[in-house]
Amino acid sequence: MSDDAGAPHSGLLPDHFRQAVKPGTVLLRLETTRSREGALDGAWWPRSRNIGAELPGLVGALTEHLGPVASVGLDTDAWDEVPARIVVDGRSVRIDRYPVGDDTVIVTRGDRDHFSLLVVPPQAGREAALTAMARAVRAGGTDSARQILLETGIGSEPTTGLP
Repeated sequence: MSDDAGAPHSGLLPDHFRQAVKPGTVLLRLETTRSREGALDGAWWPRSRNIGAELPGLVGALTEHLGPVASVGLDTDAWDEVPARIVVDGRSVRIDRYPVGDDTVIVTRGDRDHFSLLVVPPQAGREAALTAMARAVRAGGTDSARQILLETGIGSEPTTGLP
């Protein structure tokens, strides 16, 4: 990766980006510590439940920061029509299906390198979504995705997918 124009490659979106963000672009925050000791490694705020439309942007953004993505595990009950694979920038990415309802996606690069991302529901309000995303990337955080969503007012009682 080059360091064009002095742009930091920290994995976090710049603070000014948080001010203008809205559903409609890939909104992703990643924990910046190498230790990855928290319950979550980041957060993603998709704009819809159409995984075919949303996942290519996520995979593209993650590939830019983390390298090639091999697979994405998600709760099929939370999304509309989940394919077995998607192709992003000429690379095939397997979609692993889990009916767990845990408000996360698991991104795998390589054999055993997994990243757990909180999924903020598409209909979440801006302030609550940004607060939830900030909590998900807190170094060493122990809160589960469900707990973060509940405490930020986004979630409700446990469900089998995104509300």
